[in-house]
Amino acid sequence: MLSADILPFFRAWIRDPLRVAAVAPSGPAASSLMAQEITAETGPVIELGPGTGVFTRALLDRGVRQQNLTLVEYGSDFIPLLQQRFPGARVLWMDAAWLVREKLFEGAPVGAVVSGLGLLTMPPGKVLAILDGAFAYLRPGGAFYQITYGPRCPVPDAILDHLDLQASCIGQTYRNLPPASVYRISRRPPCA
Repeated sequence: MLSADILPFFRAWIRDPLRVAAVAPSGPAASSLMAQEITAETGPVIELGPGTGVFTRALLDRGVRQQNLTLVEYGSDFIPLLQQRFPGARVLWMDAAWLVREKLFEGAPVGAVVSGLGLLTMPPGKVLAILDGAFAYLRPGGAFYQITYGPRCPVPDAILDHLDLQASCIGQTYRNLPPASVYRISRRPPCA
């Protein structure tokens, strides 16, 4: 995390605390945790709510090419910053709940979706729309990675069941302010 990122992030949080999930960008420990299962072989990656790009940097460190990144950000303050820092990535100014109605890719080529969104503060219908849209682009075996600062998965069981998804915690770090956990959300295996 760059110290220069704290002030713009904090300003965005002050303006709309329900839209910005934390008062400061995630630190290196949370970023490494978020990207730990993603490599260059994962293929295209969608990042939801990249903010100042801390997870984006971690993805690049794991070998993901900028050309394989689609960054979906609703906070207009962050768009120019992301475009400047990651000129090879596709940066889209839109609400992540619109994924289901947009045509970002043909078919389902995406290997991972990384989300820094504050799902805990969103109404269930919006969380459902975000996950439904993300999984429309994820190929079989692809996964949705979600950070949370709460004590459990931020996606309610009813939504996971409705979309036939499962969630598992892939790790926690107390070396972040606030402490964070990352969940892998994936399709349930078909019953035999």
